[in-house]
Amino acid sequence: MKIILDKIKIPIQEEIRTFEKEFLLLIKSNVSLINKINHYINSRKGKLIRPIFVFLIAKMLGTIQKKTYHTACLIELIHTATLVHDDVIDNSHLRRGDFSINAIWKNKIAVLMGDYFLSKSLLLATNNNYSDILKIICKTVKDMSEGELLQIEKSKDLNITEQNYHKIIYQKTASLMASSCECGAISVNASKENVSKMRKFGVFMGIAFQIKDDLFDYEYNNHQKNMIGKPIGIDLKEKKITLPLIYTIQKASKEDQKFLLNSIKNYEEKNKKQIIDLIKKYKGLEYARKKMIKFRNNALDILSSYPEGSAKESLKTMASFIIERSQ
Repeated sequence: MKIILDKIKIPIQEEIRTFEKEFLLLIKSNVSLINKINHYINSRKGKLIRPIFVFLIAKMLGTIQKKTYHTACLIELIHTATLVHDDVIDNSHLRRGDFSINAIWKNKIAVLMGDYFLSKSLLLATNNNYSDILKIICKTVKDMSEGELLQIEKSKDLNITEQNYHKIIYQKTASLMASSCECGAISVNASKENVSKMRKFGVFMGIAFQIKDDLFDYEYNNHQKNMIGKPIGIDLKEKKITLPLIYTIQKASKEDQKFLLNSIKNYEEKNKKQIIDLIKKYKGLEYARKKMIKFRNNALDILSSYPEGSAKESLKTMASFIIERSQ
């Protein structure tokens, strides 16, 4: 996986190195506890998918400049804030196989750290008069919050249609990826048409990304945890109705449908294997994978109208990486 990401980053190697240095300076604080937590987060840094999108799109459409670096930092701050808050909401003690912030420093500190990252992003935008970027970021944070709350609301009565599912994953995941791509284009003064195209590209990639994440809940089920450090079946336990399950419930016999709904409503660990077996029986995983590939292909169709180049080639590789990754 690292080899593929390193290949993707080749056209923007220097930019990513500079970004990482700027990001560390940006989150630095006079409060030692904040710096300690920052060090922990950055020693276990993620794949930087969203900043990579910012830089690759900026390079494909124009010349990377100061605003591009600031945009990448803004996006990564928002992403980090939401991950920290999500772990509190989900009561998750693992993040990418390591202990989460709330597992080590408890919920109160984790929530405040998430708020710290969020405030840093807003300050970066306002201090540099990026009103265009700020407007997009604020709407994205609103969408992400609404998406999480909509999922909680729908999970209570198990009333999630495929249409609801797409709305939820657009808001909670795809909206930030779409903003990464849109703002990357804006940072190099791209035309309105190109900005709009890049946002659509990001929406398609974000939806494909989330479907892949949802598939992880049913994969590697011979192990206690899958390769993203997430316990198998955690979505089922938390009554998160994702695409493989939605499709299965629609296609199942009345008897199996009744079992699935009752098993999720009154979840017991002993029923997990039977639920996953039914999802496989009714080809829920196959359906979700086909949908995921369709969204990836929609994203690639948008890229096809742009001239060939190293940045475009890396974006195409990233599109495939997102649906083929193992974590």
